[in-house]
Amino acid sequence: MEERELLRRMGRGDTAALEEAMDRHMAFACGLAGSVLRGYPRDAEEVVSDAFLALWEHAGQIQPGRLRPWLGRVVRNKALNRLRALGGELPLEDDMLALTPDEAPGPAELLEQEQRRELVRALLNELSPQDRAIFLRHYYYGQTTAEIGGALSMRPSTVKVRLHRGRKKLKELLSGRGYPCAYADF
Repeated sequence: MEERELLRRMGRGDTAALEEAMDRHMAFACGLAGSVLRGYPRDAEEVVSDAFLALWEHAGQIQPGRLRPWLGRVVRNKALNRLRALGGELPLEDDMLALTPDEAPGPAELLEQEQRRELVRALLNELSPQDRAIFLRHYYYGQTTAEIGGALSMRPSTVKVRLHRGRKKLKELLSGRGYPCAYADF
C-alpha cells in the first residue's frame, strides 16, 4: 500500500493501516528508541508504543513521503524525554544530533542517500552471516554486546572483536569502491 493511502486510511480510523505502518516501521522505531535508551529496554518499548499512538492520532497531519522522518523525530524526542526523566544523559556527540535542523532533503540528496543504503546493504551481504547478524543487532536494533552475546551464544568480548573486525572489513570494502575512510573511526 502506498504511504499516501496508508495515512489516509489511518486518518479514517482503519486499524489495519496502523498495523501495516507498524510492520513497516517497527524495527526502525525500536532501533532508534533502543539506541537512546540503552539499558532501559522496557522504557524503549513504551516509547515506541507511545510513538505509534501519536502516529495514529496525527496520521492526517503527516505529509505523504514524510512518515518515517516524522516517526523518527517523535521516537527520538520521546526517548530523550524518557532518558532525562530516568536521570540519564546521552554522550555529547549523540546529543548534538538532536540540534541539527530539520530540513527536507532535495532530490539529489535523496538519490545519494538511496545509493548509500544500497551500497551498505551490498557490503553487509559480503560479510559472513554471523558477522552480518552481529552488525544488524548492534547498529540497526541498538543491542549491546552483552545482549548480542546472549542471543548468539557467544561472549561479549567475542562480539566486540567481531564488530571491530567487521568495521575493518567494511572500511576495506568502502575504500576499494572509492569511498575515502580516512576519518572513519575504525
